[in-house]
Amino acid sequence: MALAASAAAAFLASLLLPFAFIPLLRRLGVVDVPNERSSHTKTVIRGVGATIAAGVLVGLATALLTGYVAVDRSLVLLLIGIIASASLLGWVEDFRGLSVLVRFGLQLAIGAAGTTALAAALGQSFWWVPVGTLVIAGYINVANFMDGVNGISGLHGLAVGVLYAMAGVLSDQVWLIAAGSVIAAAFAAFLPWNLGRGSVFMGDVGSYLLGAAIAGTAVAAFLAGVYIEYLLFPILIYLLDAFTTLVRRIWRGERWYAAHRQHVYQRLTDEGFSHVQSASLVTLCTVLVGGTGLVTGGTGWGTTAAGTVLVIAVSCLYLASPRIAAHFRQRART
Repeated sequence: MALAASAAAAFLASLLLPFAFIPLLRRLGVVDVPNERSSHTKTVIRGVGATIAAGVLVGLATALLTGYVAVDRSLVLLLIGIIASASLLGWVEDFRGLSVLVRFGLQLAIGAAGTTALAAALGQSFWWVPVGTLVIAGYINVANFMDGVNGISGLHGLAVGVLYAMAGVLSDQVWLIAAGSVIAAAFAAFLPWNLGRGSVFMGDVGSYLLGAAIAGTAVAAFLAGVYIEYLLFPILIYLLDAFTTLVRRIWRGERWYAAHRQHVYQRLTDEGFSHVQSASLVTLCTVLVGGTGLVTGGTGWGTTAAGTVLVIAVSCLYLASPRIAAHFRQRART
């Protein structure tokens, strides 16, 4: 019941707070204007991710207050700190903007402080701090890059949250069950606003929240001894999309840091996919790869080899999906 209460608190806060928050954003003029990177054509309200952040924080606090997380409570408190800090940074970016160097420097600071505190709480070597710093700061940016069509971030938070909660069950890590469930519930509650209306975006506050919540949870779980397959595989599709797009742009001599819409999921919309179809394909591949991680983690070489083949196949299919869609689109025209 305590876990259900935590998830319900996260869901209801994320679902209901936009009713009050959206009019405030409208008065403040926090809007998203279409640019080279956009997959939308009209000006929309952004920054609604602040309500998702409130949902995640309320859900995690409820897990502590109800006593559901009775052990490793410090990990949940540290996650709250990481998530709140990243969300605040994203809100500042939405509201007034920051230079690239300042923004990335603060992301690194959040990652370094969070990883240092997690390593100290778990008695792990501080040699892990640089790794955790890059993971947290890096995935904040990955989540930001991948937030380009309606539904993609909400579905990603839902899918990865559920996968991490299942990893918590398999690893007997109650705090991880709580964190995954709360993340899933809060982002699921955003979907009716983003998919049903399509007139509100979660903004940088939401994408920073998504990246920090997932990466912070992954770093904490890794330091706590959870199998790497449980943690890496659910985010592999996002990482591959972001990394291959970056490499492709650098190879072409393009300004890799400039706004663009060359990610796999964006190219799918260029080939006729709707926002929901593109986001659903990303999520389906995420679930297939992430589920494989849950099966292969800690198993023998045979299961690991079979799982690796499946993961490679799904990943390659996803990366090639725009070309496949273009091929069938051309055939349909002839």
